[in-house]
Amino acid sequence: MTSRTPRTDEVLSVGELATRSGVAVSALHFYERQGLIHSGRNAGNQRRYGREVLRRVAIIKVAQRAGIPLASIREALDTLPDGRTPTTADWTRLSRRWRAELDARIDQLTRLRDQLDGCIGCGCLSLKACPLRNPGDVAADAGPGARFLER
Repeated sequence: MTSRTPRTDEVLSVGELATRSGVAVSALHFYERQGLIHSGRNAGNQRRYGREVLRRVAIIKVAQRAGIPLASIREALDTLPDGRTPTTADWTRLSRRWRAELDARIDQLTRLRDQLDGCIGCGCLSLKACPLRNPGDVAADAGPGARFLER
């Protein structure tokens, strides 16, 4: 995306963007460093954002609230021609990309929730016998050391 400075009547300072979007200035700077949003510069070399960035920030926040990683959000936004503001049709397409990931996470959390009572109920917290963390003691085959760090 080019860093053109939008016309004066369609620009927001970073403070105005933060106020309008409800997102901290530091988060907006982070989003820009991550390539999620873009700004131009005025004659005084201050960042200026087009009003359309408000929609991009809203989409980023909604996706984050759903648990979508920023890398996936950036990938999805990068599919838009010339980094343009997403339309309703774009949002439908973008959100479909995340549905399978969210469904898998929901299934995983549901299984964990359903098994958690048994774990707490047994009280053993044995890594050898725990059906949640080490069913059938499969970790023994991998050798010593931590084997259960989430990926």
